[in-house]
Amino acid sequence: MRITVTDYLDVVSSWCFWSEPTWAELKKRYDGRVEFQWKIALMDPNGLPTSREQEQWFYRRSGMMMGSPFMLNTDWYDPSLPEWLPPNCVAEAAKDFGFIDDRVRLALAHAALREGKKVSEWEIAAETGAAAASVEKKKLLELARSPEIEKRVRASTAEFHALQVTQRPAFLIDTEIGDRALFSGVVKLEPLAATLDSMLDDAAAYAAHKAHFGDPPAK
Repeated sequence: MRITVTDYLDVVSSWCFWSEPTWAELKKRYDGRVEFQWKIALMDPNGLPTSREQEQWFYRRSGMMMGSPFMLNTDWYDPSLPEWLPPNCVAEAAKDFGFIDDRVRLALAHAALREGKKVSEWEIAAETGAAAASVEKKKLLELARSPEIEKRVRASTAEFHALQVTQRPAFLIDTEIGDRALFSGVVKLEPLAATLDSMLDDAAAYAAHKAHFGDPPAK
């Protein structure tokens, strides 16, 4: 039975940044048994800080909650922007170059939140993404700024909103038999791992039953 975990995220969201160790551990622990994918869910103006001071306050709170030995960098932050389109579109565009893994979006997040680089600017976002993917910056930037990529980013953001949750990251777990679990804003490993273990147990039970009894009768 196929089990899929979809991570809805904004590339430069601090809470999404703090969730990355959990995401990496899940992929390692369930490699070969669970499919993992990520999709962009753009932060909207209602969820964005309105000043650098406010951003610093949020960074301190989340850093304390996670027990981090470092504080995130706010130098990249531009309070005039209603959304952070460039880094998210660059990460999405990198998929078309074959990079469906995490390397490009992690490089963008690190550049912003640790180094303070202004990845909310197209040129800097493309330069960071191109270096991570070893692709030509000009080609990546051209694709990232295309209507096609923005359409995909808007569509996956709409998918996120259709889940009727507000917090990113949101982890959606689906199985072929219709079982579904949704975690919004949860970044700790334990509840996600417990849910996946339960779903994998159910998958094994279904496989055992089918081995003994086959498909259900037509009538």
